[in-house]
Amino acid sequence: MLVTKAVIPAAGLGTRFLPATKSVPKEMLPVVDRPAIEYVVEEASQAGLRDVLLVTSRSKKAIEDHFDREAEVEAALERKGDKTRLERVRASAELAEVHSVRQSSPRGLGHAVLCAAAHVGSESFAVLLGDDLIDERDPLLVEMIALQARHGGAVVALMEVPEESVSMYGVATIAPGPPAGAAAEPAGGAAALTTPTGRYRAVRVTDLVEKPPVDEAPSNLAVIGRYVLPPEIFDILRSTPPGRGGEIQLTDALRTLAERAGDDPAAALPVHGIVFTGRRYDTGDRVDYLKAIVRLASERPDLGPEFYPWLEEYVASGGPKAEA
Repeated sequence: MLVTKAVIPAAGLGTRFLPATKSVPKEMLPVVDRPAIEYVVEEASQAGLRDVLLVTSRSKKAIEDHFDREAEVEAALERKGDKTRLERVRASAELAEVHSVRQSSPRGLGHAVLCAAAHVGSESFAVLLGDDLIDERDPLLVEMIALQARHGGAVVALMEVPEESVSMYGVATIAPGPPAGAAAEPAGGAAALTTPTGRYRAVRVTDLVEKPPVDEAPSNLAVIGRYVLPPEIFDILRSTPPGRGGEIQLTDALRTLAERAGDDPAAALPVHGIVFTGRRYDTGDRVDYLKAIVRLASERPDLGPEFYPWLEEYVASGGPKAEA
């Protein structure tokens, strides 16, 4: 079944960015001149997912407002003849058909996804976490949707992380050999171990664990914030008890799905992973958030020619050490 809906959990408290997030949702913090969540909705839209559900909380109304039209601002820009800014303001309202539902209390990512059950219905769907920005030049979500169309079940995005960082993520155990249902690997090649377009490596996931201690992690393949899920995940989530942190973890539900597939994933709903090697920006971390701003600003044609030479000069001069 064609995937047409995206779910974006956005009910977190954003405590790592306090006091900035005391009254402003963390998803609305600007990355250059656009809120972080706009990049995520744009990614979903460019992948063909024009039906977007935001899972928010009572304090996140600003997110919903951002994807609505703002008549007063638009009228002011029209009077000034400022077509460039007018187009930018209107762009967010035209990205997708954006809906919202509230998560009454922060009970974990699994619970946030479960809040989308009524809207999603019996279709497969994508989940995009607002903290993770994937560069538009790296079509990860498109590849995930294509892999799920080929094999069914669930597809998660994986990324190799340093060993000391595994305790910050859900971590996957993968099976040797090609994904479930893939043709036998040709002699001397690894074509069967890639995504449908051959851009990334595809793997079958046999187990998942949420934020394991470094010495207990089964691999360094961390689950990052992109998922394509079957509707059956909702029934699993309803029966998933609270896990790490006393919250309902999506990782635990996916682990159940992988265990059911077992050694015969063709008879059940398998879990596959795509090992992503492209550009990802973790805006939920303060240092990575700053890196994302610098990198994206440096590459912008309207900002880079002025900003990047200044940055080179600042670094060459010794940066903060020279100004101490």
